[in-house]
Amino acid sequence: MPTLIAHNEFNVYESAEARFESAARRIGLEDGLYRFMRYPNKEITVYIPVTMDNGRLEVFIGYRVQHSIVRGPCKGGIRFAPDVTLDEVRALASWMTWKCAVVNIPFGGAKGGVICDPRKLSHGEIERITRRYTAELSDWIGPERDVPAPDLGTNEQTMAWVMDTYSMHYHHTVTGVVTGKPIDIGGSRGRREATGRGVLLVCDKAVEKLGWKRESTRVIVQGFGNVGSIAALLMHQAGYKIVGVADVAGALYNEAGFDLPKLMDWVHAQSRPLAEFPAGGTRLSSQEVLFQPCEIVVPAAIENQITSENAHRLQARVLCEGANGPCTAMADEIVDKKGIFVIPDILANAGGVTVSYFEWVQDRQGYFWREREVNERLKDVMEHSFDEVVRYAEIHSVSNRIAAYILAIDRVASVLKLRGIYA
Repeated sequence: MPTLIAHNEFNVYESAEARFESAARRIGLEDGLYRFMRYPNKEITVYIPVTMDNGRLEVFIGYRVQHSIVRGPCKGGIRFAPDVTLDEVRALASWMTWKCAVVNIPFGGAKGGVICDPRKLSHGEIERITRRYTAELSDWIGPERDVPAPDLGTNEQTMAWVMDTYSMHYHHTVTGVVTGKPIDIGGSRGRREATGRGVLLVCDKAVEKLGWKRESTRVIVQGFGNVGSIAALLMHQAGYKIVGVADVAGALYNEAGFDLPKLMDWVHAQSRPLAEFPAGGTRLSSQEVLFQPCEIVVPAAIENQITSENAHRLQARVLCEGANGPCTAMADEIVDKKGIFVIPDILANAGGVTVSYFEWVQDRQGYFWREREVNERLKDVMEHSFDEVVRYAEIHSVSNRIAAYILAIDRVASVLKLRGIYA
């Protein structure tokens, strides 16, 4: 088995590869399976011509990486961002494979992205980009092939456009082509809150394991988008003390805790800057808040926030990764040496893909569940997956992160051996 070294700490693909290799070596994964599971199944690059509002023709670059079809159709979000790279999409696609395997849902991983800045585009321009991107990929996606979902820079409306465009190409309504849709066109109740709810559920399990009480557990949440704000609100409602919050523009830290409903109203309903919240505390940068005193820190923003240069500054005892790849591979050893209990991203933020799976099932059945049923099923999946990861960590004497990868690799390798290689 070749040796992979993360030469560039901030290359998320190299971080993903380094962790996969560490887990594969630990369990002695045979060389052929290692090579097969390491590489994506397909990488697709598309060039998207779009007429802008001013009449000028612009060409955007889009990607879709399908990492694995071993356990079922591919599954993964579409992100619109100016800094999207093929390496980033590769890494996110592989993480989706391992994430789906950790929570044991019958999907493989995929990811898509378009290099654009949605903040600088009109509603109509975003729609035209979305529809042409979907049309270019229409032969490669579908309920049995690859099921996209929202991600950074996309939302329920974006998914509605994807669903409509795909349906027009196939001449009938295909609700199961995407998840994260509006409820009126086949979306699932509970999907919008699912990732944040999953964060709450695994934090509850960690608190129970460590013998803590919610009321005396201080939490810092970095990121105030869909994942971070909902996780913070749900944890506040459950009794946790939210002492630190951050969005892209800044952060606040207050030992007395925040009134999350009022903060949510300030940021989302009134569209005011988080750092200007009147009942706030000490103003900090978005990254600096991660290193303030607390019991649980939840990085739920972007990649590479905790690195080999700053990991020693963490004061939290639990690191729950609401974002994908917030901790670099080179920081893992430092975090482990500090004795921090890590809930890795491929477990911590898997609530979203779990309820996306529920949405896909409901679309295919044409029968939709009550929100309480969705949440109960999510709770069962997240709690069982947490227990499995901790069990693997104890069996193999490894960190929770490597245990999660071992669990995922075991499940994918087992199915691959049963299916065999078609040649």
